[in-house]
This record gives sequence, structure tokens and C-alpha cells, in this order.
Amino acid sequence: MSTQLLSEQVSAELTVFARLLRAHASLRRTLGARLLADHSLTINDFETLLHLSREPDGRMRRVDLAERLQLTPSGVTRLLDGLLDCGLVERGSCDSDARVVYAVITAEGRRRLETAASGHQVAVRELLGSALTETELETLGSLLSRLPGAGEASGEQCLPPGPARP
Repeated sequence: MSTQLLSEQVSAELTVFARLLRAHASLRRTLGARLLADHSLTINDFETLLHLSREPDGRMRRVDLAERLQLTPSGVTRLLDGLLDCGLVERGSCDSDARVVYAVITAEGRRRLETAASGHQVAVRELLGSALTETELETLGSLLSRLPGAGEASGEQCLPPGPARP
């Protein structure tokens, strides 16, 4: 390793990076624990249902979902297996290509997501709002949106779109 990296004078970039990692881990752990205790959903379950609910037909190819969740194909398979067992998602097929498998949110999945989303949004507001002013939140959001992969709009809100579909 470079002696510069090991020196006591750590660069601003490394300090910010370390703080981002710690804040992310702490927020994720706290929010995940609340989702699990209140709704029997992991934070990955919640995010999966959220992504599926935002698709016009409530479905995504498993490979696209894995990319969106930043999981490996086997990781998304394990995640979806648990959601399948709970009846929150189902498998869908592609009429034009039998090799393509979709994850499809069920009515129960939408109901569970909508129930969890409002509490999740309150928890996020409590955690961030207790530490930052509205102006600071806007500034942080603007700054983070400039980082690679952080400016994507698909997961920016904690509430699913519109009323539940049957």
C-alpha cells in the first residue's frame, strides 16, 4: 500500500468515502430492523417490491432486477425464492422467449409494500430529519446525485405508485 494512503493525513475524498460507507451501513441496518420487526420484510424484500411496483405491469426480468438491486443472479434468485414462498411475487414467463423469466409482484405483494412504505418513509424522515435541516437535506441530495449510480430516479421515493392494483 502507498505510504500516502497509510499516513495520518487522510485525503478529503477518503474521509467522505468512509463516512458514506458508515452512514449507509448504519441507516440500512436501522431501517432494515424496523421493516423486519414491523412488516416481516428485509430491506432487500422492500426494495424488490418497490422496483416491481413501479413497473407498468408490475414485472421485471430477473436479470434486470438483479442489476437494479446490485445483486448477483444467484443472489436475486435466493431473494425472489423467499418472496415467492410468502406469496409476494410470482414467476412470469415471456411469450416470445421461454428462457426469459420475470418476477411479478402479486396483489398481496402490493398490499404489503403499501403497508410498509408509509412506516418506512416516516423512519427515513426521523433518521435523516433529526440530523439534517431541510436545506442540508436538499444540498446532500444534490451532491449525492452527482456520484456514479446515485442519480437514478427509480428508487428515490419510499412509497409505491398509485393505488394497489387487483
